[in-house]
Amino acid sequence: MATIEECRAALDKLSDSMQRAQGDVREAAALDRSVSCHITDLDVTFVGRMTDGRIRVDDTVQGPPPERAEIRLAMTGDDLVALVGGELHFARAWGSGRVKLEAGLRDLFRLRKLL
Repeated sequence: MATIEECRAALDKLSDSMQRAQGDVREAAALDRSVSCHITDLDVTFVGRMTDGRIRVDDTVQGPPPERAEIRLAMTGDDLVALVGGELHFARAWGSGRVKLEAGLRDLFRLRKLL
């Protein structure tokens, strides 16, 4: 089972990848939205903001997100690490329910370029 530190490192790696993105992916990463990522097996949530092509984690809270973020993710720590490491395909994980992504319809269309 992935640790909180490994999950945080995975989010930092994802943020770095988004910052280096080009073209359509870079455009999708340019959203300015609140973000939460609930790690279900650790029952911890990373809360922050997607802005300037990066994900900035502002806080780590115990349990589910305290407020409803504009972009909400939920998954196990192992799945987060595998997604960022390229070992788990996002569309398949989302389709099977292993990863949950909730956002407004317009944001979902933009985010699909990232994921």
